[in-house]
Amino acid sequence: MKITARELNRATLSRQLLLEREPLTVVDAVHRVVALQAQHPASPYLALWNRLTGLSLADVDAAFTDRAVLKATLMRITLHAVHGDDYQVFREAMQPTLYGSRLGYFFAEVGLTPADGEELVPELLAFADRPRTAAEMQEWVEERLGAEKKAGAWWGLRAYAPLLHVPTGGPWSFNTRSSYVAARTGPVPTGRETAPQALQRLVLRYLEGFGPASAADVAQFAMVQRAPIREALRALGSSLDQFEGPDGTSLFDVSGAPRPPADTPAPPRLMAMWDSTLLAYADRSRMIPPAYRRLVTRNNGDVLPTLLVDGYVAGVWRPVDGGIEATAFHDLPPAAWEALAEEARSLTTVLADRDPRVYSRYDHWWSKLPNLPARLLPA
Repeated sequence: MKITARELNRATLSRQLLLEREPLTVVDAVHRVVALQAQHPASPYLALWNRLTGLSLADVDAAFTDRAVLKATLMRITLHAVHGDDYQVFREAMQPTLYGSRLGYFFAEVGLTPADGEELVPELLAFADRPRTAAEMQEWVEERLGAEKKAGAWWGLRAYAPLLHVPTGGPWSFNTRSSYVAARTGPVPTGRETAPQALQRLVLRYLEGFGPASAADVAQFAMVQRAPIREALRALGSSLDQFEGPDGTSLFDVSGAPRPPADTPAPPRLMAMWDSTLLAYADRSRMIPPAYRRLVTRNNGDVLPTLLVDGYVAGVWRPVDGGIEATAFHDLPPAAWEALAEEARSLTTVLADRDPRVYSRYDHWWSKLPNLPARLLPA
């Protein structure tokens, strides 16, 4: 069975609650969308604002405080916010990647081996039985290994050990000075072997939130090698639906998942920085036209807040005095501008009590964009 590029786009929008806002709780919404990028503290909040009706930011605060939603280093070795029930299996599925990356070259540069890392983890978790600041964690490492090994050892252990980020206050629950606590959600993974059942569960959860997708897409999302992903797909076998993508690639999906028609309307949205939909595929043309990819994804990996029009990236936005500055990469119809203006009014209201100039530290990227006309969408 074949599926078109536009049908794939609509499937993603449907799974990611971007065809229409829905009246879900924060916790249920996080479960539905599988994982929210959380490098910037504001991004999970704005991602949920794009997806839910009547969102109270205080409910997002509470979900983090109650640990119903957990923030930790997971897929692609970046910070994600995930449902509490998903953390342990995602962490187990990521074990070989975290082991190879965080107990690898840079760890070895300070004279440590993977065996040293594995030995340190239980002691580190015992120390983090209550919230500890990054400074406290580094002091703990220095006491055991010495000042010359502190930086390299902590660089590896803070991502490799099953540590959660603890809310530290500020407008978006977390600020730039991180605090950590031991996850204590299940057995502590060790070694670099793949956990087949955990990886199969990660594949299923990914397909629920982002399918239909290829083995390469799943591997990109998780930063797991393709061979174990293909093996997980084989093990799931007939429980999955299969499609032929626009370029002939084999795509997989959970049976019965929503796949709306290609002509399903998609409302404009002001997407958060690093929104997961833009990063979840090897073929990012599902959401980002190829000509625009280098404009929104900068050379250091920053992914700018984008305008989503008819389901595809059409420009970028940032808060400025008086409202939202929107820069479109191509001409937009008046109806799209009107809808974006309505979104901007809502967004500036949301930001007013939290951080009116959210993402302002990334304003330097705008000077490197093509000289395109910007439009002020008033508050």
